[in-house]
Amino acid sequence: MTLQDIAPILKQARKRAGLSQQQLAAPMGMSRATISALESGRCLEIGFAKLSALFAHLGYEVTVRPRKSRPTIDDLRAELRS
Repeated sequence: MTLQDIAPILKQARKRAGLSQQQLAAPMGMSRATISALESGRCLEIGFAKLSALFAHLGYEVTVRPRKSRPTIDDLRAELRS
């Protein structure tokens, strides 16, 4: 998942919380422009701690899990048999 993928999720979460970009930015020590850039997918980098804090402030949790790999031919054959 990229920051561009996360952008609409962040925007939707902020709106659900009834916060303006400024109201979200201020307690996080960020500028409104940074929140705007994140929500529009124009922000190319942000630290994990800040991203996690933003979502925590909105009542969300950021988790990390192993990426699902593509199935092997044996996996596909086993799926067909079942």
